[in-house]
Amino acid sequence: MERASFFSLRFFFVGGSASPPHAEEFDPCSYLTVTMEGTVFSPSLEGMKHVKSDGGEMLTKPFLDVCKLVLPVLDKFGAAMALVKTDVGGNISRLENKYSSNPSEFNLLYSLVRVEIEANTAKSSSSCTNGLLWLTRAMDFLVELVRNLLEHPDWTMSQVCNDSYSKTLKKFHGWLASSSFTVALKLAPDRKKFMEVLGGSGDLQADMERFCSTFSPLLAENHKFLDSVGMDNLKAS
Repeated sequence: MERASFFSLRFFFVGGSASPPHAEEFDPCSYLTVTMEGTVFSPSLEGMKHVKSDGGEMLTKPFLDVCKLVLPVLDKFGAAMALVKTDVGGNISRLENKYSSNPSEFNLLYSLVRVEIEANTAKSSSSCTNGLLWLTRAMDFLVELVRNLLEHPDWTMSQVCNDSYSKTLKKFHGWLASSSFTVALKLAPDRKKFMEVLGGSGDLQADMERFCSTFSPLLAENHKFLDSVGMDNLKAS
């Protein structure tokens, strides 16, 4: 039986061509290792430069690498986002495993979905389509959270988190999922301390603004494609 995420319910983010240009040039692990300056957003911002092919198509490995580089942001939330991080990591692993089975065939991100559409398996809870959908929604939530931190300096972290959830994930969750998410967000850290650990030695506000303005269009492309194949409005099972 497939592992179900978050207390046995999929509450959160369960949810070919030659080698891609830049994909081999950018190693997220080495970048994290050598980067000594900047904010927690700096590695993912660097990675976003490499997610498109020369033809403007989304590349599988570079996009997943960016999502992995976002995980340290979730780490800064501590217990409030521990289960979220686990689910996001699970979806990344699912997509990576499929990509690794045939890197040439699945070089482009949406090829993972197209092959399942053709096989009529895209709506399965264990599909890559489902994984990409919930991974994208998770990133939507995080972008909205960062945007709220920028635009509402007077809000508490609880207000920031709950508003971000309401604007992104809530409509796809049932009552039980929504209630559980709300409880988890009560563990969010103090806003001032949270901002301090995000900053590092870089320009935090500038990086947060770049994170929102750069990542949002990439996520919107995912939604546009998923909508075109009738898969963007699936709700948690």
